[in-house]
Amino acid sequence: MSTVNLGKQHPDLYKSMLAFSQQADAAVAASGLDPKLGELVKIRVSQINGCAFCLRMHTRDAIKLGESSDRLAVVAAWWESQYFSDIESAALALAEEVTELPVPARGSWDTGVLSEEQVSAISWLAVVMNGWNRIAIRSHYPVAP
Repeated sequence: MSTVNLGKQHPDLYKSMLAFSQQADAAVAASGLDPKLGELVKIRVSQINGCAFCLRMHTRDAIKLGESSDRLAVVAAWWESQYFSDIESAALALAEEVTELPVPARGSWDTGVLSEEQVSAISWLAVVMNGWNRIAIRSHYPVAP
């Protein structure tokens, strides 16, 4: 029994995680950040964690919001491109820092372009996405064409 669907095994915990995720999305919206940036953060966190299920889902969500295929193609190397604004770059760097928890903290995202509310919202979004990635990977959610 190496595979257990965590959501089916403990549905109340899964529902709590879903509510937590919705609160993080609401915090991003309330902070004035573009919903497409929220999806880019979810995609980048999922790339770092290697979660194919979440990558597919949030790439599709980003496309529905009007995100371009060019930007999606380079989000894994966002710092090497000129596709992302200062705010987007700071948010992606912050999400990477929250995901990787480097010691000592890098702080490369801290350029002053994000408000305290936006730093908090992106941090919570990255925390939630890390949780979802672990649930999907541990549950071995299928990702087939």
